Amino acid sequence: MANLGIQDDLRIDNNRAKVVALACKMVGGGSDGSLDLCARVCLTDEYENMMFHTYVKPPLSVTNYRYDMTGIRPEFLRDAMPLRQVQRKIQDFLCNGEPVWKIRSRGGTARILVGHGLDHDLKCLEMEYPTVMIRQVSVDTAKYPPLMKTSKLSNSLKYLTKSYLGYDIQTGIQDPYEDCVATLRLYTRMKSQVHKMENYPLATDPQNRNNFASWRQSELERMTPDEMLEISRSDYYCWCLDCKDGA
Repeated sequence: MANLGIQDDLRIDNNRAKVVALACKMVGGGSDGSLDLCARVCLTDEYENMMFHTYVKPPLSVTNYRYDMTGIRPEFLRDAMPLRQVQRKIQDFLCNGEPVWKIRSRGGTARILVGHGLDHDLKCLEMEYPTVMIRQVSVDTAKYPPLMKTSKLSNSLKYLTKSYLGYDIQTGIQDPYEDCVATLRLYTRMKSQVHKMENYPLATDPQNRNNFASWRQSELERMTPDEMLEISRSDYYCWCLDCKDGA
């Protein structure tokens, strides 16, 4: 594994990292090779240090190695790390000592997870992570305005990197470390965008919960739509709040 440039032990010597990028490369399973199976995964901290990088032994038989894109050969997966072990390593690092059920957006020790198409990557890894701690540079799920097309469809990581960072990636066999670095740089750039800031911008903030007791229901009923919008707060966690929190 070392000869292949793979680091299959987590480096946890850098505890300052609050943000982590994840990228996977998929091979194909199923009769037609169209089923995505995670076969390589990389985890990188916000300083672009590689924390974890390994081949993954898929739980199903591989029928298409997609070599031209992945560079993966059968022998690379023969003695690769089992999926369950990969899950444990990644989850332990992301949670950073905090129970999954207690993870919150502010004040906890768990790390922010950044990536492109993270819903798909986590599904292929058979993992879950709290949505409030996920930042996706693919806008099909995050709907982050600075990265949107007018059609509101997802842009590829290759396109976003070229458009906003000015360099090319994925020009041949794709490297998950390169993808991690690109997503981190996009995240860092976009979270610094100037926005109107409020002290308590989220509907989930304690100050914005249950502002109207049941006996004040009549006040809500008398409000115009514009008045209700004025007192409303979004459930969407804007990336600029990460700068405010010091991430």
